[in-house]
Amino acid sequence: MKFSMERAALLGALGHVQNVVERRNTIPILSNVLMSAENGAINFVATDLDIEISESTSADVAIAGDVTAPAHTLYDIARKLPDGAEVSLSIGSDGRLEVDAGRSHFVLPLLPAGDFPKMTADGFTHNFALGAAELARLLDKTKFAISTEETRYYLNGIYFHGIDGKLRCVATDGHRLALCEMAAPDGADGLPGVIIPRKTIAELRRLIDGLSETIEISVSEAKIRFKVGSAVLTSKLIDGTFPDYDRVIPKGGDKKLVIDNSVFASAVDRVSTISAEKSRSIKLTLEGDNLTLAVNNPEHGNAHEDLMVDYGAENLEIGFNAKYLLDVTTQIEARDVHFALSDPASPALVTDPEDDGALFVLMPLRV
Repeated sequence: MKFSMERAALLGALGHVQNVVERRNTIPILSNVLMSAENGAINFVATDLDIEISESTSADVAIAGDVTAPAHTLYDIARKLPDGAEVSLSIGSDGRLEVDAGRSHFVLPLLPAGDFPKMTADGFTHNFALGAAELARLLDKTKFAISTEETRYYLNGIYFHGIDGKLRCVATDGHRLALCEMAAPDGADGLPGVIIPRKTIAELRRLIDGLSETIEISVSEAKIRFKVGSAVLTSKLIDGTFPDYDRVIPKGGDKKLVIDNSVFASAVDRVSTISAEKSRSIKLTLEGDNLTLAVNNPEHGNAHEDLMVDYGAENLEIGFNAKYLLDVTTQIEARDVHFALSDPASPALVTDPEDDGALFVLMPLRV
């Protein structure tokens, strides 16, 4: 195998695929990227056995063939080469990969291309397309609420499904819930619920960042595939049952609170400076149109701040995790954020008046 290509093209392709490769691997071949050269193009493939990313790019192919080389090392080499450099890759007489660019010369070990695991991608029952911005919105409004607790593995991803003519994403960690939906595109209505893993969400979001093109999505019972330009991300789905999230979305919050979102976020951030690191609890006291944010930490003292709000319902004291409050405020696009509250023991419903397709639920804390 022998081919050459411009450094920027090599760096771009490797940058997309190498992120999926774990830094520490017990299976050596999984540390490598598979490069297949033929017909004036190179296809790069990387996998961790749960996710596979491939990307094709044009190149000057002198000798067709397949090789696998250390993914992170090859990426670091490409990253450090000068802009505009022409990079040549070939198999040397000793069976190792030789990388040449100008006066730079590198020799890397290879592993047999035949040992590289391939992920089967068939049996897709639903196929549809979404704009990159639409997909990014669905992911960004929900991914912060994905659980990191491995024992509840079925919460370690985003629940992706079609319902009532909508394409909906939901994530929860048991303490908060985020939901975002849009009109279902052709082919997505009635999409059965699937759970997309947290790592897949991170890789997908990285792939579509800043793009304006259409993303082709295919779903089967066990896998999901995203075609992003010349890149294809295929991932296994989480084999589990997502909880009945609709039951935890409060329906009867009769106490309506409206507050300037940026003012509220800044005040929460200030007052929570002395909160206990573990609970991050902050108490909200509502009296008329006055909101008092308070933290009482026996080790670090106490703090409070008063804000003018639009409330007017009966007085209420309720506690929340300050970090969770801040996470939600970053998702609000309108000037004001709306809270629907019931009592100190009931969850709060948070909505954005400029995005009726998104909602957030926060479980209260005892303070």
